[in-house]
Formats: sequence, structure tokens, C-alpha cells
Amino acid sequence: MDQGPKVVKTEQEWREQLTPEEYRVLRQAGTERAWTGEYTDTKTAGVYECRACGAELFRSDTKFESHCGWPSFFTPLAGEAVVLREDRGMGAVRTEVLCATCHSHLGHVFEGEGFPTPTDQRYCINSVSLRLVAAPESEES
Repeated sequence: MDQGPKVVKTEQEWREQLTPEEYRVLRQAGTERAWTGEYTDTKTAGVYECRACGAELFRSDTKFESHCGWPSFFTPLAGEAVVLREDRGMGAVRTEVLCATCHSHLGHVFEGEGFPTPTDQRYCINSVSLRLVAAPESEES
């Protein structure tokens, strides 16, 4: 069941915290242009957090190359990390992906596309919705 967000702010508070592009995507369910996001081709190991609230969402080891123009993951960090909601915008029925902590728009999830991943799902996520926290370098000598 879709529960309310744990982080609640007024629209004015979100506008003050986020850049105009972050606000458009995260709070107004916008989409960044394909192939323009900073994490589309990133291979850095780490954890992807929600840019709005800092909640951990995806691990780099679930990211794969889908060649769709946006970062793609085959599963969120944990089942509770995201909320899925039916989206009937754009003339199609899709499944919107929201941050479970603040209910910011992240992107959409698609199934059955035939990618060789364990889940056959593609979480197509806007880079501007994410912040990558790189894994610490190994301390072995």
C-alpha cells in the first residue's frame, strides 16, 4: 500500500533546495533529455541516493547498459526504497517510480523487454533524480 512520504516539505521549500531542473523532474514528474544525464554511462561503484532527500535507492552493481539514454537498474536497493504508481500520462499506461522516503519522481520501470538481467525489469531513472556516493577505495596495500 502506498503510504505517505516520510520527508514532507512545502513546494516553496523544495524550490529553495533544488535547482530548477531538479525541481521540474523530482517534484513535477518531468524527464531529462535522453543522453544528457551525468550518470547515463557511469560505471563507478557506489550507491545512488535520492537527490531530494538522500535516501539510498540503487546500488551500482544493479546498473546495466540498456542503451536507452538514461541510467538503468534491474532492481532497487530494497523493496521499500521505492514506491511504484500507475502513470497514465503521455497516452500510455506506465509504472512510475517514486522515492519511498520523499515521494519524488525518479523515472519509470518497464518489464519484459528481454534484457539479460535477473529480474527482466528496467528501472529507467533520471540522472538528475540521483546522487552517486562512490564506494570508498580499497584500503588493502
